[in-house]
Amino acid sequence: MVEVRLGPRRAWMVCHPDLVHQVLKDPRTFDKGGPLYDRLRGLMGDGLVTCPHDDHRRQRRLLQPAFTPARVSALTRLMGEEAASVCRSWRPGRRVDVTAAMVALTTGVTSRLLFSGSLDAGRAAAVRACLAVVVRGLFVRTVVPVDALFRLPTPGNRRYRSAVRRLHGLVDTLIAERRRGAPRDDLLGTLLTAAGGGDGADTGPLTEREVRDQLVTLLLTGVESTAMCLASVFALLADHPEAERTLHEELDAVLADGSVPGPGELARLARTRDVVTETLRLRPPGWLFTRLTTRETELAGCRLPRGATVLYSPYLLHHRDTAFPEPDRFRPERWLPGGEAAGAGRAMLPFAAGSRKCIGDTFAMTEAVTAVAVIARHWRLRAPAGPLGRPRPAATLGPRTLVLVGEPRTRPAEGGPASAPPHGRNERQARHAHPPRQGASQDIPLTGPQDAAPKAPRTGPTTAGDDV
Repeated sequence: MVEVRLGPRRAWMVCHPDLVHQVLKDPRTFDKGGPLYDRLRGLMGDGLVTCPHDDHRRQRRLLQPAFTPARVSALTRLMGEEAASVCRSWRPGRRVDVTAAMVALTTGVTSRLLFSGSLDAGRAAAVRACLAVVVRGLFVRTVVPVDALFRLPTPGNRRYRSAVRRLHGLVDTLIAERRRGAPRDDLLGTLLTAAGGGDGADTGPLTEREVRDQLVTLLLTGVESTAMCLASVFALLADHPEAERTLHEELDAVLADGSVPGPGELARLARTRDVVTETLRLRPPGWLFTRLTTRETELAGCRLPRGATVLYSPYLLHHRDTAFPEPDRFRPERWLPGGEAAGAGRAMLPFAAGSRKCIGDTFAMTEAVTAVAVIARHWRLRAPAGPLGRPRPAATLGPRTLVLVGEPRTRPAEGGPASAPPHGRNERQARHAHPPRQGASQDIPLTGPQDAAPKAPRTGPTTAGDDV
């Protein structure tokens, strides 16, 4: 554990997996708080991600039915349809804005979960634009611990405040439209039923503000983090032709007819899941988080006062060479049964642990594996000449402007996998994302709207969000 300075504040960076688990599994002592969550509450209110420990159980019980394995399984083909739709306009040899495509994909999936698809194309585009501004603004607001700077009427501050107002207004409009229309079996319907006191569970009625807070929370976490994960998947595959070839062989065998995978096919896509898991290890979208002590306590032999800021970084843990040999290399095979990562579960923390473990892990992993399968079954995304650029740390970590060239894949010959044309970059040295080193206190950004939770190596982690 290392003491650092965040401007005038003292903070403690927890660097060992055992200590991180100690923090995450004692939410009464180490509650949601610190610079990150102070800023997030201005956007999300006291939704599931940002609410204090005392209110978390009530909120989680309310939202849990939307994320049961049976409910997620029923949405698999919907996820595949959204993945197919984003690449429908791609043309052979043309450049593809992969980041924008993945944000469009996750916006479509998330909006169908929340609103049954009532988020039309125009409003979906507005949501994406708002989220892009909000994510950039959150990063700055968590790095710079001086509130007065963000009250100044600078162009950046005005853009951020405008994006937050517009996002809240869009969600309020959707809520009002639903109240005037017919009930639907989606998460908004569940929240409105709870707001009317008719949810039938011991959760207590929701206020109008709480309905909006939950929807904004799920929009931000459901769209941004999974999109960054998917963009990182395709960036890494473009740089690692052998991993890409292995992935394609599995997809050609399991999805021979090129159809959208259902739950049965998804269970057979083990190597595809390994690709997503290794991406979440190497480039976790949620890469740095904070907690706040609610009382004086001891951690790693150090006495921490009440109100102390404690940080932990999934990125840091995922790059420990004692847990993951050659930690800077992209090696999906490390997640094979009995492989080298089998004993590294405590260090693999893309999604928190304990009672605030990600509620939507199964949903997001299903979405990610389905999207990779559908897109990679039909398209190879190769890098154009020149460097791809490193992922940039903001509220999440990922490639903000990833542009690749789309090549349609040939159908496999009878009895064998599709042939892989020359990749064009076999000789290029693999690149890996490295956020700013965290040795100097002034360089530590406190970002990420979500925390992470470990999954068993065979099943892999399943979302990029704390509680979502």
